[in-house]
Amino acid sequence: MVSLVQTSSRESEIVRFLSFTRKKVALVLGVSLIAQSLLLHIQPTYAADTKKAAATPTPTAVTTPAPSAGSTPTAAPNEPQPLAKSAIIMEASTGAVLYQMNADEAFPPASMAKMMTEYLAMESIKEGKYKWDSPVTASKNAADVIGSGQLIAENETLTFKDMFSAMSIYSANDASVAFAELLGGTEENFAKMMNEKAKQLGMSDKAHFISATGLSRSDLKNPPASIDGETKMTARDAAILAYNILKDHKEILEFTKIPSAKLRPTDKTPMINWNWMLEGNSTNVNFKKYAYPGLDGLKTGSTDDAGYCFTGTAERNGMRLITVVMGTKTEPERFNETRKLMDYGFNNFEMKPFLNAKQAIDSLKSVNIKKGVQLEVPLVTKSGLTFVARKGAKDTDFQVTTESVEESKLVAPIAKGDTLGKVKVSYNGQDKTVDLIADADVEKGSWIRLLFRSIKNFFSDMFHGIKGKA
Repeated sequence: MVSLVQTSSRESEIVRFLSFTRKKVALVLGVSLIAQSLLLHIQPTYAADTKKAAATPTPTAVTTPAPSAGSTPTAAPNEPQPLAKSAIIMEASTGAVLYQMNADEAFPPASMAKMMTEYLAMESIKEGKYKWDSPVTASKNAADVIGSGQLIAENETLTFKDMFSAMSIYSANDASVAFAELLGGTEENFAKMMNEKAKQLGMSDKAHFISATGLSRSDLKNPPASIDGETKMTARDAAILAYNILKDHKEILEFTKIPSAKLRPTDKTPMINWNWMLEGNSTNVNFKKYAYPGLDGLKTGSTDDAGYCFTGTAERNGMRLITVVMGTKTEPERFNETRKLMDYGFNNFEMKPFLNAKQAIDSLKSVNIKKGVQLEVPLVTKSGLTFVARKGAKDTDFQVTTESVEESKLVAPIAKGDTLGKVKVSYNGQDKTVDLIADADVEKGSWIRLLFRSIKNFFSDMFHGIKGKA
């Protein structure tokens, strides 16, 4: 009897020992699996823990690239038929081309070439080489130039501002040559500067300058020996040049909008602006029928070879247009044809805001963040997007695509404002991109938080795996 009791007791001890051993083995295996899981979840890596600088945002309308033939919205009905050799309409903030006719054939621009002289003169002010009150002296070569102007005597000194006024208001050739010699040493060297700047501004290889004035070679007393050909540019080139002037040196409008002004206080006769379409001419009995609301620039030009040309600009309802006509037959005609272009642009197109700054995008409202206190962060646009659109365009006419940065960059810590994605919007040949930025800070989680999150995720994944097999 005792023997049987002892045997039963030993068997119970063996069973308890085996049960305890199985639990220990299971625990060791469980801990091993959890450890492997934790290594995958919280093992530090340089790529994961190092914050990377935000990428440079893609330029929007404010930093629009040089205009090109490919940025043309769908044409509106009733396109104009200007009486000119070539013509173009461009929206001034985006460079979008709204209409073009023979816009890529080169013609003599006459005094519209002075827009490049004006650009380089204003650039020298911006770079600090000169000030508006710096003295500019006209040489004999400048004073003797033919054509419009002939206001300035040999060795006469004017301020930079007064000399610029003579060039931009009255299209003075003598002032243009004075600037060429000031900035380039000689007019020939300055013409080389003009050609180099044309390349930098994105003008075509058809754009070619031989003088600061736009005069034909036969009218130059000292034609450049090192530069062949004649001054020429396309209507698109003229529009691109005007686009860059307005983008980089919008102060030019403070000069070009002036209908008339005296060069010197003692002058009896004022300089009359050749631009009859200035809004400021609306009360001028001679020009009021040409005056156009909102028009404040930019440059006329005429020679026997060029005919009558005009690069105009006007602003209405928050939209500024640039128009170019080349090779019209008469002085009034260049303004009448410009009116057709301006009316067409303003009547059929408008600036349409499509995205606002700090706006959430439905297709990418947030992104998941690794190793953070929060598991995700909301995204908003860094800036807004505005398009030149046909009047009546609907939001459904715009195509929107989004994408986030690569997953390796979506790791805490994240600072509010970090670039974590981008949104691209396309409309009728206009493609614009804006950054998507974090709308909140995400701190890096503590190791204990990450440990428990990993354990939770491990058992959650295991549970769902078992459930899925059941």
